[in-house]
Amino acid sequence: MRVTKVLGVLGFTALLLAATVPAQAVVDIIPNSALIPSTTYYTDLIGGGIGAVVVTNGGGSAANVGLATGRNDDGFQQNISLGFSLPFFGNTYTVFSANNNGNITLGPNSGLAAFTPSGPQGAAQPIISPFFADVDTRGALSGVMHLRTDIANEIIVTWDNVGYFDSHDDKLNAFQLVVRGPGFTVPAGEGNIGFFYKGMTWETGDASGGSGGFGGNPAAVGFGDGNQNGKVLQGSLQNGISGIVQNHHIWFDLSLAPVPPPDGGPTPPPAGVPEPTTLALLGSGLVGLALRRYRRPKSSGV
Repeated sequence: MRVTKVLGVLGFTALLLAATVPAQAVVDIIPNSALIPSTTYYTDLIGGGIGAVVVTNGGGSAANVGLATGRNDDGFQQNISLGFSLPFFGNTYTVFSANNNGNITLGPNSGLAAFTPSGPQGAAQPIISPFFADVDTRGALSGVMHLRTDIANEIIVTWDNVGYFDSHDDKLNAFQLVVRGPGFTVPAGEGNIGFFYKGMTWETGDASGGSGGFGGNPAAVGFGDGNQNGKVLQGSLQNGISGIVQNHHIWFDLSLAPVPPPDGGPTPPPAGVPEPTTLALLGSGLVGLALRRYRRPKSSGV
């Protein structure tokens, strides 16, 4: 059932918070002013490439898993060693799943085939989402997901010029996730987790209510602990999120706080209790959590 009445922003937000988030859950907003303009992957700066193609061995509908090319929809590869112990929302993880749909999930057997984001904090697994949306790499012009693990205490996952469902490759997204363990010597101005974005030209797949890559339920950007606690970028789950992150990057420390740039630039405001504008964004984003927990069936076959 769709909500057809329009409520006041604060009243609607309060309703959603009461209905969908337990009283003890905390969802912080990361201000998009913390994003730093850039046009490269992290790997473009250090050299060495983006790593091997991820061949998925699990997934949902139309997954096409197991292809050596890495082309699939909704696939994942799970139980990949981090090579270090990662503290995250009070727990420690040593393995993760690389999920085709723009995120990784932490812990054993944590593969996630969900394609419509309900917000990182709404996932049933601890999740890191540089751009959780319905990635579909079956189009001829689409790239695929890559994983690089040759640097000690660091993993790099890249969704390199990937298309969107249903096999569309007219618009492509290029984004990268860097995760470093506590043993990594972090250079000034960097952090333990990094999101890097180049061209970002779509934000919604067809099965998420989108048309031509937009509308419907847009992408989620942020972190969740699997128990509805999370930190999400301002604009997450909102129309226009692709334009917000395009040609930017952001580093986070192990507490998931944004790291300011090293050149004396402005320090990002702390992620904490949202201001009224970000509260409205949170309320709109939680519409996805409250009303869109179901998965729209995909129409194409495997």
